[in-house]
Amino acid sequence: MKKTITHTLLLFPILAMGIQAQEKQSSPNLIFIMADQWRGDALGCLGKEAVKTPHLDQLASEGVNFTNAVSSYPVSSPARGMLMTGMYPVHSKVTGNCNSATAPYGVELPESARCWSDVLKDQGYELGYIGKWHLDSPYQPYIETSNNKGKIAWNEWCPKERRHGFSHWIAYGTYDYHLKPMYWDTDASRDEFYFVDQWGPEYETDRAIDYIANRDNKLRDAGKPFALVVSMNPPHTGYELVPDKYKEIYRDVDVETVCNSPIIAPKGTKMGDFYRKSVLDYYACMTGVDEQVGRIIRQLKEQGLFENTIVVFTSDHGDSMGMHEHIGKNIYYEEAMRIPMMISWPEKIAPRRDSTLMIAFADLYPSLLSLMGFKEQIPAEVQTFDLSASILSLEKAQEVVQPYYYLLPENLMTGYRGLRTKKYTFVVHATNGRTDEWILFDREQDPFQLNNIAPDRPALIKQFTSQLKDWLKKTNDPFMNCL
Repeated sequence: MKKTITHTLLLFPILAMGIQAQEKQSSPNLIFIMADQWRGDALGCLGKEAVKTPHLDQLASEGVNFTNAVSSYPVSSPARGMLMTGMYPVHSKVTGNCNSATAPYGVELPESARCWSDVLKDQGYELGYIGKWHLDSPYQPYIETSNNKGKIAWNEWCPKERRHGFSHWIAYGTYDYHLKPMYWDTDASRDEFYFVDQWGPEYETDRAIDYIANRDNKLRDAGKPFALVVSMNPPHTGYELVPDKYKEIYRDVDVETVCNSPIIAPKGTKMGDFYRKSVLDYYACMTGVDEQVGRIIRQLKEQGLFENTIVVFTSDHGDSMGMHEHIGKNIYYEEAMRIPMMISWPEKIAPRRDSTLMIAFADLYPSLLSLMGFKEQIPAEVQTFDLSASILSLEKAQEVVQPYYYLLPENLMTGYRGLRTKKYTFVVHATNGRTDEWILFDREQDPFQLNNIAPDRPALIKQFTSQLKDWLKKTNDPFMNCL
């Protein structure tokens, strides 16, 4: 009897340690991978574009692949500002891209904002950020990088007090030379940035693997759950700045075979030629990013972390690349608004393809916190949609109407506001407080958005205008006075 008791007592500490380990691992880890400027249709598994993404196709098969995901303000800084704060741009304060031209209007992520990362930090998470940030306003004397030497300065260091809980930091503001990127590390001062002779996504993945493996517990407290953001710049403009091994994959593709769309201009036109010059390099960038995503997933699986880690892959917005005669992304067309989004969590989410839920990039703030068990900790000021129930189950799918924004930081009464419903895209433009353009596309009848039917549908325009005004009132947007 004594012997049995002794053995039990000896085993008790071991059993207790096991229970504690399980408790520590009960909260899921989070790996948030985002690319920049990735069109929603550009995934191999969708079969719509001639791009090869085998690792993302595999991730999509292991989680939920949302094929109707959107970016409500398809520009880098505003989209990221909404993601971090859960607030639409008037309240996030990131009303345009962070650069020296918008700096006089206070365009940057406020230090006082309560970001989702701040919430996780307070819940005991270890937090890491690797890659593009683009949420700080440049100030003089500007950092000595090439994109700060022109008419507009773009790049800026993020001091520790503005990192919103991210204690492991290998990041930069914005810098598009992908083959020789630059970074600031955790303890670096403003002048202590460095350049890397390695393609940005590959270097960032190396550092992400280091963080996940956490050898000798040097990068994070192994006893705590972690959240890691890996923010890759490609396939952002600078498409050609991609290793040759990825270009080689598309060497024999006849570019004309991928230009058979009515929104791509003919060969010999400015926009048509830009698309043809860019698209295969764009795909090469995507295939390169795809390989890096595969490396991260493989590391999670090797470390036994994949089952209880929420893995998100998405993008801040899409890319027009000459479609609809538009080079950039800040537009209401599908090629700019629609983004890839997949969420994997093997312990809780059954795999499926979901074309119903119109989830937005910024909805990930409340949705992920709810999924992770922190619904009660979501700040009251968060405005975006908590779609966690719809992420977990198709049976709980919510039909939401997503807003569209294009703001001028110097004049919030000039610009665009709109709504994207299941069927329609509705947009209003105003100049100095007076509406002067109405746009309405029926995407079911006109999926390429070729025909603005606003002049022919006055009753529907009146209905949507009223609905938009209600939304703007609800979100306290001064643009409501334009309607």
